[in-house]
Amino acid sequence: MTISIGVTGWGDHATLYQNQQQRQQKLQTYSTYFPVVEVDSSFYAVQPIANYQKWVEATPASFRFVIKATQYLTGHDRNARTNKEVKQLIADFKQSIQPVIDANKLTTTLFQFPPWFDLRTRNIQKIQKLREWMGTTPMAIEFRNRSWFTDDNEQQTIDFLKQLGVSYVICDEPQAGEGSVPTVLEATNDHALVRFHGRNVHGWNNHGQDNWREVRFLYRYNQRELAEWVDRLKQLEQQVKHITVLFNNNSGGDAADNAKQLIDMLGIRYGGLHPKQIDLFDLM
Repeated sequence: MTISIGVTGWGDHATLYQNQQQRQQKLQTYSTYFPVVEVDSSFYAVQPIANYQKWVEATPASFRFVIKATQYLTGHDRNARTNKEVKQLIADFKQSIQPVIDANKLTTTLFQFPPWFDLRTRNIQKIQKLREWMGTTPMAIEFRNRSWFTDDNEQQTIDFLKQLGVSYVICDEPQAGEGSVPTVLEATNDHALVRFHGRNVHGWNNHGQDNWREVRFLYRYNQRELAEWVDRLKQLEQQVKHITVLFNNNSGGDAADNAKQLIDMLGIRYGGLHPKQIDLFDLM
């Protein structure tokens, strides 16, 4: 059983990049600290194959990626698409990430559905189609609508994802009504994915404001809150072969520090990371 801890994206974590060389080689520097990262740029557009090839070459052999599915597949753009159009989007997405698959560096793809994606027959059928069309490519599904986890529906949702063989994304996030989900400590296959979004209720609900993205994930977990997760991760260890933990609370630059803090609290020492480069100025 292994626990891999990292953050979402590698570009905006200032505490990791202390000199010019590190800032110019961010992914390589990032992989001296963490064994996994979430690719977020793929959410906004299918990335060129060349990008993934470059990222594969910049990281150690044991490094892994969680790759976010494009918003056009999860429905964030609110545009209706035919089955043919969705199949083509999936084909383009799968083709783009092939270098990561070929290098054995893909942990899973991540389908994060929008807050208005509620529990209804049409949405159940959409998930079933996506699973079918993604073929053998591993998938994780994150919900942002509480209807999937009411008292009557929670177990059915978990059972549904188990039947599909996809990973359920366990979230630590603000409990902010319909557009948020509770923390349900259940695994639906042999890989558990946990994402930390912070607990900033005001920022989470601050839709439509100019600074929404600056405050939505503005939160720093304290020692007590992370200690809760040390216990929870030990519980999850009994259910799965592998756990991936990703910190997304980076509006204030806190994600990397919290990730390193949790690694220390769990007593983890990762092998196979990129060796840290020593800059001449670091010696003076």
